[in-house]
Amino acid sequence: MRSVQVGDAVIPALGYGTYGMSHGEINRLLPAALRAGFRHIDTAQIYGNEASVGECVAASGIPRAEVFITTKVWVSNYDSRKFEASVDESLRKLKTSYIDLLLLHWPSTDVPLSEQIEGLNAAVKAGKVRHIGVSNFNRELMAEAIGLSQTPLVTNQFEYHPYLDQSLLIESARQTGLSVTAYCGMAVGRVFSDNTLKEIAVRYGKTIAQVVLRWLVQQQGIVALSRTSQAERLRQNMAIFDFELSPTDMAAVHALAQPDSRIVDPRGLAPLWDSTEPRLR
Repeated sequence: MRSVQVGDAVIPALGYGTYGMSHGEINRLLPAALRAGFRHIDTAQIYGNEASVGECVAASGIPRAEVFITTKVWVSNYDSRKFEASVDESLRKLKTSYIDLLLLHWPSTDVPLSEQIEGLNAAVKAGKVRHIGVSNFNRELMAEAIGLSQTPLVTNQFEYHPYLDQSLLIESARQTGLSVTAYCGMAVGRVFSDNTLKEIAVRYGKTIAQVVLRWLVQQQGIVALSRTSQAERLRQNMAIFDFELSPTDMAAVHALAQPDSRIVDPRGLAPLWDSTEPRLR
């Protein structure tokens, strides 16, 4: 497993995402994912499956230090009167004494950003969290969060797939020293019917999912989250570090970007997004 290093944070470049997964699905798939070699698990308070993740990691027999766990604070817990208790609840559910990476899940104007960042910093100072970051922040909010934090932020997690040109946000993250954690990489299945991706996959003898995941992690400073409901695909999705896409094929995937391709845009949570109009590379 290759890693992305940001300061003293070493983040496995391929993570197993658990969004939308029930207790039964976690129990069926996460042990298999860990056996397949996944060592980065991504969950969140709002997913309702932290306890299931914790049970599976604890039962795996893998030393805790070898599994990188990311979770996210939900917006209703940003208030300073709730933040610490919510982190403690996540720790209990995850059956761990520390969280590797704790993120603010979405921007919120209900609580000052300075108070949200202070909650993250306090969790680090208390030894409950090792690294901190944000999720779904635009460039302006990301820069503000970085400026407010005493502890360096290490990532901004947001939607990124071949049809969504996030180059502005990615470049800003790199310039400020953050990694990018990409979710929704398969564009909710859209990639699987794409002729360009089919042709590339055939040439490399790989699946379309492998090509897209490779495209993501081959970009500087990008961590990709992978999610599948089919256990037999877990080892396939892990097998992306034994080949490299040519510059021509990387460009061909970038060229798939189209206007209005954002998938995740919840009203009341989403910020004013940065432009994703495809740009010449």
